[in-house]
Amino acid sequence: MQDFLQQFTFAQPWWLLGLPLLTPLLFLRGKQGTPTSITYSSLSILLSLGKKPSRLPGAIAFSLMILALVCAFIAMARPQLRDEQSQHKASGVDIILAIDISYSMQIVDFILNNRRAQRITVAKDTAQSFIGQRPHDRIGLVAFAGRPYVTSPITLEHDWLIEKLRELRPGLVREQGTAIGSAIAASASRLHERESKSKVVVLVTDGSNNSGRIAPLEAAKQAAVLGIKVYAIAIGTEQGRLTNQIQRHPQQEFDTKTLQEIARLTGGEYYRVRDTDMLRDTFNSIDQLEKTEIKQHSTITTQELFPWFGAATMILAMSSLCIHSIKPPTAP
Repeated sequence: MQDFLQQFTFAQPWWLLGLPLLTPLLFLRGKQGTPTSITYSSLSILLSLGKKPSRLPGAIAFSLMILALVCAFIAMARPQLRDEQSQHKASGVDIILAIDISYSMQIVDFILNNRRAQRITVAKDTAQSFIGQRPHDRIGLVAFAGRPYVTSPITLEHDWLIEKLRELRPGLVREQGTAIGSAIAASASRLHERESKSKVVVLVTDGSNNSGRIAPLEAAKQAAVLGIKVYAIAIGTEQGRLTNQIQRHPQQEFDTKTLQEIARLTGGEYYRVRDTDMLRDTFNSIDQLEKTEIKQHSTITTQELFPWFGAATMILAMSSLCIHSIKPPTAP
């Protein structure tokens, strides 16, 4: 019923302004003019003459004629059912979010919603907003620590993608460490076979490469050959430190030079992020750099309903005339 109401419309709705003009007819119904009359000294004798006059035929005929006029005005307003369907095509930009989930991402040195938060929490929150800004892009998710883990293939099902993003946590990958090179290689392999105008890896990490079978620069060179750009984001503050419970010799590692070279080799950008606002600005910058082209095709199907109301007008009007002809109403 709701779909019907949303699709129902009038092509010439100004004809509906005629409907209020029928209201005076309802008040004129049964009104008499100046009838001829005969004066009797007593009407008692007339009670026994003939049958009691019936008003029913006149009432039915009048009601049918009113309904006929209502249907006529509606028919002239041209009622329609309009079904508009829009088809969106993917933009041609394929993106892999490669997010570091090593234990160092548990460091609480960021502020989110006026509360201290872990790096991984802020990274996931900002990545979710980025996904929401690009509804027509295919996006995949690769988590990595000591090795990469493909959390989600490249997809347009962003609700499912966000669910997988929320599940990310340090410890999801058993192998400890930070395998940046392997993460880039795994992301590039997912993008390699896709026919898209732009292929992008957004790499979020807080450390230097200390694990994996492929060096970061070697992986970056291979990605560049495949036409894949890498936007490298180094996240964390200089004051952030791991506790002794997580790492025996706590230290803060930022391999700025390697991340800058990865971005240069692939035609991407390098970003150094020290707080939540900077991370949001970084994702917004990437969003502006990788513009989305939205292709939309709309199809409108119109079903005319006025023939039904026109037919109802004819039927009601003929019925009213037939009642008048067969059994004309008797004046009271």
